[in-house]
Amino acid sequence: MKSLEIVGFKRANLGKTDAKALRLDAQVPCVLYGGKDTVHFSVPAILFRELLYTPEAHIVDLNVEGTLYRAIVQDAQFHPVNEMLLHVDFLELEEGKEVKMDIPIKYVGVSPGVLAGGKLVSKIRKVKVRASAENLPDFVEVNISGMELGKSIKVGAVEAKNYTILTNAAAPIATITIPRALKGEMAQAGKK
Repeated sequence: MKSLEIVGFKRANLGKTDAKALRLDAQVPCVLYGGKDTVHFSVPAILFRELLYTPEAHIVDLNVEGTLYRAIVQDAQFHPVNEMLLHVDFLELEEGKEVKMDIPIKYVGVSPGVLAGGKLVSKIRKVKVRASAENLPDFVEVNISGMELGKSIKVGAVEAKNYTILTNAAAPIATITIPRALKGEMAQAGKK
């Protein structure tokens, strides 16, 4: 899995007023938990561009005033109106300890339904996975080479290697839809 380095600065004062002052300075208040100690720190907002605003999943190498931690983003909170990043929670990774993380889906193969004129529609973009840090995948591969027109592939059909998929097995990942023009052609062919 890809890793990304983020540099943070410890926070001396905690609370609403201090968090608001940090945000005005283009800093994001953050918390690292899951290890021996809970660490409160702040990070320049610009450093989250490659971490939160991309579809990829990353392991974060946190550098908080010289102390290094390996972590994943557990939660990110955004302002409901202007979508400004308000707060980020990190979960420290420990050797052999399993963590839960949303992993993006990657489609593999060519669908006969798409070749026949259908359209691949993604229902979900990520699945929740539980694995140890060393077994976290970059993406979950979904083979669509057996999907015909009007068919779906569900989470239960995906093979998991070294990790467990926690998303509901009955949830559809993708569907091959039949365009209106193709439905008309199929109806005409059926009448003849």
